[in-house]
Amino acid sequence: MFRRINHLCLAADNPEPFLPVVSGRPDRVERVLKSRFHDVMTKLHPHGKDLDLLIVILPDNNGSLYGDLKRICETDLGIVSHCCLQKHVYKMSTQYLANVALKINVKFGGRNTVLVDAISRRIPLVSDRPTIIFGADVTHPHPGEDSSPSIAAVVASQDWPEVTKYAGLVCAQAHRQELIQDLYKTWQDPVRGTITGGMIKELLISFRRATGQKPQRIIFYRDSVSEGQFYQVLLYELDAIRKACASLEPNYQPTVTFVVVQKRHHTRLFPNNHNDRRAVDRSGNILPGTVVDSKICHPTEFDFYLCSHAGIQGTSRPAHYHVLWDENKFNADALQSLTNNLCYTYARCTRSVSIVSPAYYAHLAAFRARFYMEPDTSDSGSMTSGAAGQGAGPGPRSTRSAAAHAAVRPLPQLRDNVKRVMFYC
Repeated sequence: MFRRINHLCLAADNPEPFLPVVSGRPDRVERVLKSRFHDVMTKLHPHGKDLDLLIVILPDNNGSLYGDLKRICETDLGIVSHCCLQKHVYKMSTQYLANVALKINVKFGGRNTVLVDAISRRIPLVSDRPTIIFGADVTHPHPGEDSSPSIAAVVASQDWPEVTKYAGLVCAQAHRQELIQDLYKTWQDPVRGTITGGMIKELLISFRRATGQKPQRIIFYRDSVSEGQFYQVLLYELDAIRKACASLEPNYQPTVTFVVVQKRHHTRLFPNNHNDRRAVDRSGNILPGTVVDSKICHPTEFDFYLCSHAGIQGTSRPAHYHVLWDENKFNADALQSLTNNLCYTYARCTRSVSIVSPAYYAHLAAFRARFYMEPDTSDSGSMTSGAAGQGAGPGPRSTRSAAAHAAVRPLPQLRDNVKRVMFYC
């Protein structure tokens, strides 16, 4: 018995299906998607319209089907899609439909949450001048996958002063490489000479197109950096930000605040009195919005612990924020308040989340990009690193060394209409 996938094509102004629902076998997902896309565009183009959304109902056990579908839609066809599991569609619970609506809205370019202080332009050092907020993350392959590349993702706000919409870019880089290599890059063109580009430059240009203004401040939240790599990451990535800005205009140097976000630590915070109902939430954890910036923090550097989310089960783990560079001269209260408030703008739920939203989005985008790698990437990479390892000597050390120096196959490019919206939600 074959598992089947169902495609539902809706016109924006009509709740009824624009075309009848079609089913297809999972092993023919690419052929079915492209055929369906061609049918829809044939009907829409004469009316001057495009396909806004593709809804796909997946079987409960779909294996690699979800990843294949996202790769084809986002890098080949240029379609924004949303997937639902069959068991959830049959239940049709109000909560599930509300969660689906949240995700679909931001995929259309909408907003689910806007801070009151953003609307009234009262956010210190954000609302007074055009400010872009970045989130960046690097995800590494699982232990034992010595040939898979690391995936870097960078997202950046595309609206001001609301700072709720984030465009995202992804790239593959060397195995276990923590520094984001494509923040700024140059290459030689036979006709035009030296060309500059990279993720920062592209997102700055996108911000200007969306808002009509160039950012005068940059706030950069960087996830997943260990303390031993703080200053290596800061020097490399801050320099990349500087070069990207200078490549747009010679004297364009917006002020930068560079903050590292950490979740992997062993610090836990507890109320002084567990019996005081005003000091704990329903799960017995500290209240969301609790900040600690003394006693247990660094004696001279700018860091703080923030528990921005309400605990559901177990002991809440606060996020640890290290401010490595601050040209915007934030005081502690202003940056802590901004960071906590941004945790409430996360698009996929109506609660605050445990880390600042831009960093969370970057993590989602990096995870999504794993699906973009061609199916034979791991096999061919394993063969290359294995052969190199035989020449250098036996053992896992030589394999890892070969993987680190092996050429990285670039990811397929995201389509322009996809990367402008929050496709990773």
